[in-house]
Amino acid sequence: MLRLLKFFLLILFVTAVSAKEYAVVASFATPPLSQNKIRALFLKKSEYLGDTKVVVLNLALGNPVRSSFEKKVLHMSRLHLKSYWTRQHYLGHRPPISMKSQKSMQIFLKNVHGAIGYGELGKIEKDLHVLYRWSDE
Repeated sequence: MLRLLKFFLLILFVTAVSAKEYAVVASFATPPLSQNKIRALFLKKSEYLGDTKVVVLNLALGNPVRSSFEKKVLHMSRLHLKSYWTRQHYLGHRPPISMKSQKSMQIFLKNVHGAIGYGELGKIEKDLHVLYRWSDE
């Protein structure tokens, strides 16, 4: 019984240690955002934060951070998002700009006012503003 308890505690510890944290970030100061507001921005149902026109950035398809973002923040599967953007295409709406890496996304964020993106919390540069956090738990 004691051995089983030790094993269970080890599994809990490994799971807690391996859970990654992520954040939605921007280069301009804005109050933290709700998950619904982020969803509206990334699905381009909303284009402004206050007076600032937002430029939304995604990581490349297949990036594990993007997969987590789509699942945990947007609550949409890859197939559902593909279908959503196909319909939006015919209405004249384009999906967010896709960036190859978190590093390239952060460079874009720093140079384009109104840009908003996401990434692993531990790799986000200190001069970017965290607007929302989530984890893989």
